[in-house]
Amino acid sequence: MQYQSAKTVKEAVKYMQAAKGKGYILAGGTDLLVQMKSGARSPGVIVDVKKIPEMVTVTEKNGSFTIGAATPAAVLGENKKLRKTWPGVIEACNLIGSTQVQGRASAGGNLCNASPAADSVPALVAAGCIVNVAGPTGKRKIPVEEFCTGPGKTSLKTGEIVVSLTLPKRPKNSSDAYLRLIPRTEMDIAVVGVGVSLTMKGDTVADARVGLGAVAPTVLLVKDAAKALIGSKLDDAALDAAAAACSAACNPINDKRGTIKYRTKIAGVLLKRSAMIARDRINGIEHRGHRPV
Repeated sequence: MQYQSAKTVKEAVKYMQAAKGKGYILAGGTDLLVQMKSGARSPGVIVDVKKIPEMVTVTEKNGSFTIGAATPAAVLGENKKLRKTWPGVIEACNLIGSTQVQGRASAGGNLCNASPAADSVPALVAAGCIVNVAGPTGKRKIPVEEFCTGPGKTSLKTGEIVVSLTLPKRPKNSSDAYLRLIPRTEMDIAVVGVGVSLTMKGDTVADARVGLGAVAPTVLLVKDAAKALIGSKLDDAALDAAAAACSAACNPINDKRGTIKYRTKIAGVLLKRSAMIARDRINGIEHRGHRPV
């Protein structure tokens, strides 16, 4: 096994290309090191990217935020403007492991691990996040909902790395929320996770996106749920229709954390709650009992 510490994106790409599919990026290492210890991963080359400035910083330009793929979740939570603009994304990132883990773990790493139950990904899908990729043939952009192709699998080609994640400029009167269900109170894998982003015009939903996690081989963008919300005042009929769309989109498994029937039902329940929280945040209201970010 070799260890390489890259100082530029170009250098990291060169190392990954030379590894011929046996290279792994070391960002926080909270997934990779555990997988190596269990024998699930056996890298030929480990490429450390923590010394590449653009991969460990958050920048804002014209209202759009670009988050370095190796930026720790704890750093994101400390960015007041990002937290105010995208509270749902931040609360999702703040659920990656423990407080200690968040000092290392990143949204980029959480995405690249390609777990269907990754907490940050449904919120990133709801946000309309774009994944910025660099590789031997240049740069490309991938909508986050198209990035993962299956459990543990991504659309990255040989030699490519994720450099950053871009969150678009928000229209006025917009906000988001993320909720998950877990068997324990903390540090567990989501049984279901739902991210909702809303833009309101008065008391009517002008635009919406819904991300749904842990109920299919990849995190889903549920267009039918968003369609049910748009044009509504989040009345019971609209929420019921959006919840039904989320349940219909589910293709979960039975395991010790939840049955297919249970996950399918909970997907709709969390959709309703997340949508209400996002709307209330637009109005400056934080739900009692819901942890503010």
